[in-house]
Amino acid sequence: MGKDYYAILGVSKDADDDALKKAYRKQALKWHPDRHQGGDKSTAEQKFKDISEAFEALSDKNKRAVYDQYGEEGLKGGMGGGAGGAGGFPGGFSGFPGGGGGQSFHFTSGGSGGGGFGGFTPSNPEDIFAQLFSGLGGMGGMGGGHGVHTHRGRGHHMDVDDDMGGGFSGMPGGMRPQGRTQEVTRPLPCTLEELYNGCTKKLKVTRRTLDRSSGQLVSSEKILQISVRPGWKAGTKVRFSGEGDDFGHGGQDIVFVVEAKPHAVFKRDGDNLHMDMELSLDEALCGFKRPVKTLSGKSFMVANKTVVKPGQVSQMDGYGMPISKQPGTFGKLIINYKVAFPMSLTDSQKEKIHAALTQ
Repeated sequence: MGKDYYAILGVSKDADDDALKKAYRKQALKWHPDRHQGGDKSTAEQKFKDISEAFEALSDKNKRAVYDQYGEEGLKGGMGGGAGGAGGFPGGFSGFPGGGGGQSFHFTSGGSGGGGFGGFTPSNPEDIFAQLFSGLGGMGGMGGGHGVHTHRGRGHHMDVDDDMGGGFSGMPGGMRPQGRTQEVTRPLPCTLEELYNGCTKKLKVTRRTLDRSSGQLVSSEKILQISVRPGWKAGTKVRFSGEGDDFGHGGQDIVFVVEAKPHAVFKRDGDNLHMDMELSLDEALCGFKRPVKTLSGKSFMVANKTVVKPGQVSQMDGYGMPISKQPGTFGKLIINYKVAFPMSLTDSQKEKIHAALTQ
């Protein structure tokens, strides 16, 4: 019988269109050659080809009927004999119904133009992959979006949404809301210093486009530049419209989502910064003076002459994060004091402390 298309896709012989599409997406993503650059690339290429061939054949009811009766050899060899030939199938048919949003996907098969079924020639597997995933909203994507502020960035159309929380999506993507293009998300890791001072990030992206003349996907590289504004929060989204993969239905949007890297001293809470300061018992009781280096690189002194209790905090206005929507304004720095008690005292020390505290 040749290839077992049902086994290749991992479906039962009564699988419907939805089950076939689901199985194809799972197997195609697993075995796409782009994800296998090592020694198993040739194996992945063959599996990817077989998966596409099986999906194309089983997704067309006429091809599937011929395959079920005569196997791969019968399907590819042609069943001849006009409209009343084997199985009574009309000749020259091609394509299969499918796709999200009512879209149909059509691939060219080698059927004859005359009577009878002239044989099945599988389509380019990249064409099947590109058209199916494009109809589903691309290789990745998130819906939603609001509060978008438009900025221009060196020849690229860049939108920034700093009102939303972050979140990432993998493959495959879902449909975007009606009227919005497909998108793929990527992380944009930033240090707390970069989010405090602002910075410029340059990111190399690889874009795949469908060459209509050859039907192949062509890869190219591009540098996208992002101007990180002081005060941006984790979850801020930067959108480059149409700069992603283009499978023939318009380029995907690339959305970078800000991620804040952990900091050794400060923790961010909205527009405020928190830090711990450990004091000796002597400093807690008798006063202290400590330098604090800020995220801008400058230092200031924190001084206190009163008793500090464990867990006590100080709030310092204007020493927190920049507030991106209110240029020139800053949040608070909140210092949490931790008092380190001595592990032991000598008799002499005890006597002196006791005398000092009971006078």
